[in-house]
Order: sequence, then structure tokens, then C-alpha cells
Amino acid sequence: MKREHIVVIEDEPDILEVVQYNLTREGYKVSTAKSGDEGLARVRKENPDLVLLDLMLPGIDGIEVCRRLQADAVTAAIPVIMVTAKGEESDVVTGLALGADDYITKPFSPKELVARVKAVLRRGPLKDTRGAGERVVRNGLVVDSAKHAATIDGKSVTLTATEMRLLHFLAAHPGRVFGRDQLLSRVIGEHAVVIDRNIDVHVGSLRKKLGPYRDLIETVRGVGYRFADETAS
Repeated sequence: MKREHIVVIEDEPDILEVVQYNLTREGYKVSTAKSGDEGLARVRKENPDLVLLDLMLPGIDGIEVCRRLQADAVTAAIPVIMVTAKGEESDVVTGLALGADDYITKPFSPKELVARVKAVLRRGPLKDTRGAGERVVRNGLVVDSAKHAATIDGKSVTLTATEMRLLHFLAAHPGRVFGRDQLLSRVIGEHAVVIDRNIDVHVGSLRKKLGPYRDLIETVRGVGYRFADETAS
């Protein structure tokens, strides 16, 4: 069985050692880099299954590394987990908008680190949810984008076009955190008229309509939203 390969880009030796030890113990193949430039080169050469990326790096910082990975067709599909320090919420939002899959805040426990890595690898690449016929089912909630229909415990619920796209997109990617700008781009469109807290308004309306399933849409403070991951412990 192929061992999943993770590239860790981190310049703090103590953290790098702990991360490498714990991921290796879990059975992952781990490569390391201590700068943005070295990390980019290693990812492009080794084509790993996941990148664990510190934001504060010498040379090219983590945001720029993420931007370059997403802009390259060869590396764009590789999942990225950002590692941040407290107080870097704006960087988290930027990173998620660029396409990063998740983030973890220092200090973190090895158990939390491994859980995040497993969750992101389990999800696989981001799906294109624009195709017709995709149906998402979660407990008593059913969302069918092709029919523009949603039901709650068998009863139809009326959603606007934007609410349908937003709910379907989030539900199709359970556990992934999406920044507001990222949701605006993917759900409403890059050229939409954007007002302050546009996404918040749509989320608030959706939650009211979802009733007993309102808590499936989780707020990630200072970042954005995610659909609850049913496999999370």
C-alpha cells in the first residue's frame, strides 16, 4: 500500500521536528523544507499528497507559496494546510481565498495536527459542483442542485438561487473552511455587486430555513464558514 506523502514547510526547528516525528509515526512519508523557496522546489519535484505550510517563512512567505502552488497546473490540486500564529486571521482569510484547504493555529497538539491531516486527505481534491445531477444527502437534509430542490425530513424548503448554490457548495465539501471572499467568488460570482457581509446575510437566511439542521453550517470565527464534517470526532 502506497504511503501518503506530506511536504512540511516550516522554519522553526523544534516545531519541524515534532511535526515530522508525529506524521512519520502515523505512517506518512514526510519531506521537509525550511524556507518558502526550498518548499516550492520540493513540492514541484516530489508532487506530494499534501503540503503543511507555515505562513511566516524566510524569503517567500507562506501566502506567496500558496499563491504560486495554486497558480501552477501541476501543483494546484495538492491540498494545503496552513500553520498560523494567533493574530494572523487576515492571512488565514487570504490563504483560504487562494485555495488552501484548512488551517491550524500554533501552539497545536500532535493529536490535533494528525486529525487535521487525516481529515484533509480523506476529503480529496475540491469538487467542481457546477455539474448537473449532483445530490448531497446529510441526515434528513437533501440538496439537489440539478432540480434546484432541497428537502428537510421529506418536506420541501424554498431557497433562492444564491442560497441553493451556497448550501450545495458547502454541503459538497464537508469540513472544509471557506473564507467569505472565496465563497463570494465561487457561489455568487467574481463580478457580482458585493456589499459588506454579503455572505453573512445569505448564511443567516439559510440557517433560518434549515431549521433543525441550521447548525450544520458552522461559523469559523474571523475566517468564514464550513459545513459540519460528519466523520469528525
